[in-house]
Amino acid sequence: MQQATAEKTETALDAATLGLKSVGKVYRNLDYGKLFDLESANSEGQVSENGTMMVDTGKFTGRSPKDKYFVKQAPSKDQLAWGSINQPVAPEIFDELYEEVIDYLSGKDLYVTDGFCGSNEKTRKQARFITEYAWQSHFVKNMFIRPSEEELSNFSPSFTVYNAAGYTNKNWEKHGLNSEVFVIFNIEKNVAIIGGTWYGGEMKKGIFTMMNYWLPINGILSMHCSANVGKAGDVALFFGLSGTGKTTLSTDAARKLIGDDEHGWDEDGIFNFEGGCYAKCINLSAENEPEIYGAIRRDALLENVVASDQGVIDFDDDSKTENTRVSYPIEHIDNHEPSLKAGHPKNIIFLTCDAFGVLPPVSKLTKEQAMYYFLSGYTAKVAGTERGVTEPQATFSSCFGEAFLPLHPTAYAKLLGEKMETHGVNAYLVNTGWAGGGYGVGERMSIKATRACVNAILDGSIEKAEFEQTRWFKLNLPKELPGVDSALLNPRNAWTDKEAFDNTANKLAGMFIENFKKYTSDNDDFDFTQAGPQV
Repeated sequence: MQQATAEKTETALDAATLGLKSVGKVYRNLDYGKLFDLESANSEGQVSENGTMMVDTGKFTGRSPKDKYFVKQAPSKDQLAWGSINQPVAPEIFDELYEEVIDYLSGKDLYVTDGFCGSNEKTRKQARFITEYAWQSHFVKNMFIRPSEEELSNFSPSFTVYNAAGYTNKNWEKHGLNSEVFVIFNIEKNVAIIGGTWYGGEMKKGIFTMMNYWLPINGILSMHCSANVGKAGDVALFFGLSGTGKTTLSTDAARKLIGDDEHGWDEDGIFNFEGGCYAKCINLSAENEPEIYGAIRRDALLENVVASDQGVIDFDDDSKTENTRVSYPIEHIDNHEPSLKAGHPKNIIFLTCDAFGVLPPVSKLTKEQAMYYFLSGYTAKVAGTERGVTEPQATFSSCFGEAFLPLHPTAYAKLLGEKMETHGVNAYLVNTGWAGGGYGVGERMSIKATRACVNAILDGSIEKAEFEQTRWFKLNLPKELPGVDSALLNPRNAWTDKEAFDNTANKLAGMFIENFKKYTSDNDDFDFTQAGPQV
């Protein structure tokens, strides 16, 4: 993948082309060196001891989902799954805010970054980002597929993001919105506007959200997953919510990384949407995650980490946020797949961080169970985030990415089921959370043990194991696996207090059952309740 080095100024990209009333200087598709120089000159960040730029994203250290909206208009209004995830906003409110964003950005020195979303040339989208800061351009350059100079010369954006991070909506109450912050998508106009938040992930996930609208309508499955491929061409997908190990486990020295977060599955196979990775780096160490640790160098971009005046980073310090992040071009992972695509998957792994300590480290799923756990999208957050919260909090996010799904979750589940059936794909559930007790009692599964479970899936040795079935969840789990303490494989055996385990398992099973009712009330086609836990 070629690195673009083209820089074009106002003479080549004028205000009218950008949809603005006027412009100052336009920095278009700068190379990494020029971005670094401008970040430094503008005092946008601090440089770490090894030359990596570090920036802070202000009070927003994560996405602001309650401030995300879609313009409610034909024809997309009949496709979207309206609700708390996909909130509607009237066209006239969008038009008003759009004009204010254009006024705000007009006349400023701006950064314009062009990139592809989707490594399959047949379906990729051309996205343009117009931002106020060099580091925002740096972030986008890291995350999207970087066009060659020749491709840039003919670049025609199919979707444009105007990021007015410094602008806030003073009339938000009058507009009936959640706050002065807004992230609004206008599908028919192929435009998104962002105001009031500096968090770079809004741009990345914004385009992912749009891919989740465009592709399934054309029979292509879009997925919130990482992917890698072995020497024999065997592809593995890793689904999981933030903090479950999606990036860590797919980054494997023995397998080529296709991508760490967003992929499509079409008639040709698996293809990455992005040209970079966006890894969590809280508690990061060279010992446990050597590839990611090694990717943090010049051209990477760190967000919200804590460092000394000399630039020495304390990856264990979460005083700014637990969601410390690093973005880097995928070339920083030595063992990556240059084409960013491969064939159809052999194995699908659903990752969950079960802080209740109930789910086994690894279990093999039937096709029906795969559909059940895909639609459930379960993980658990640990206690301690709020005063008085003393036990884990269950989180269910449809398809392991509900926050980014414009269509109804069953649209994605239908495509997954069809493709698994067509290509004979195996599915597994891997718990990267707690064993021997819930959070505060048991211990978190080690990365080493989890990797042993994943390796057994990838090399096929798990198929030779003798299996047993759990009581509540009816999961088939191996009695023995190389590299994993057999006492951990059956979660009940790992608990000292068996009665406490039974009560906790019963409670979590009830949460699953209650959550899944939303898929069975209207449509029997997705009634996979018999594949889920029973109480």
